[in-house]
Amino acid sequence: MTSDNRLFPADWQQAPRFQGMFSFMRLPISRDLSKADVAIVGAPFDLGVMHRPGARFGPRQIRIASAQIRQYPATAADLWGPFQTLRVLDYGDVDIVAAYIDENLERIRALLAPVYAAGVTPIVLGGDHTITLPALRAAAATHGPLSLLHFDAHPDYWPPPSPDRPYHHGTVYRAAEQEGLIDLQRSVQVGIRGTISMAIVEECRAAGFHLITADEFAAQGIAATLEQIRGRVRGPIYLSLDIDSADPAFAPGTGTPEVAGLTSRELVHLVRGLRGLPIAGFDVVEVAPPYDHAEITALLAANLVYEFLEICAARPAS
Repeated sequence: MTSDNRLFPADWQQAPRFQGMFSFMRLPISRDLSKADVAIVGAPFDLGVMHRPGARFGPRQIRIASAQIRQYPATAADLWGPFQTLRVLDYGDVDIVAAYIDENLERIRALLAPVYAAGVTPIVLGGDHTITLPALRAAAATHGPLSLLHFDAHPDYWPPPSPDRPYHHGTVYRAAEQEGLIDLQRSVQVGIRGTISMAIVEECRAAGFHLITADEFAAQGIAATLEQIRGRVRGPIYLSLDIDSADPAFAPGTGTPEVAGLTSRELVHLVRGLRGLPIAGFDVVEVAPPYDHAEITALLAANLVYEFLEICAARPAS
């Protein structure tokens, strides 16, 4: 990463945070990848949900909630916030068309492909979890098969309902494995819980995932979980964070909430514990503003994006 030619968020003391366009943290909106180390990309797509829609509004609401975040370090251990090291821009949204899953998946892949090819790390704001499949397609085209680090209440490893309808937000990782995008032997899932999820946990483990249920996470804690993650993942890593990994008390605004989940503090500390890992891409998905109150789900998602920016800023210079 280079420190020259950086683009900074608007100064919160010079311009009120309620004005201007809704970019992430009021970063410059640009598609000039020569000025970026990291690009924020919106994928306002929720045609893959099986029950409650609304995640199409997630990218906009995460950006709005990000106005609450200042451009300073999130921990006392940091001397500077991420924008002193990283060049970050808001790349805007994928142009989604109504009603066509396959075409939208291709549009998402096509928008992300040049980002990866330019050596820029994308942070994708979903959208439902289906958007992770084209994101992985774009990442694997540059990096080869990836380790998957997946925080979620659901494994998303269900077989498709029929060969002619292969995609919804619960089939993502089955499709990704079949396409050779991820290596399950070096992949980890954390936070799995709920009645429907438990029906497929053992199948996921048999396929190769190191799967940590929410109950197992609660019993062993953050440090042991991070140790298991670091012992498992290798090579380029794709980090996908479904906001329903959090308990509905901390993230009610999601399509498939499951009780007895992770706290917001636990999620933040898990993400902070990933510093130093070779993470090639990140997404946060399933934020559904119609079910959110007081913006607490979108605020959590925005802060998790900021935590990931700090991970990127801590990477060794290339």
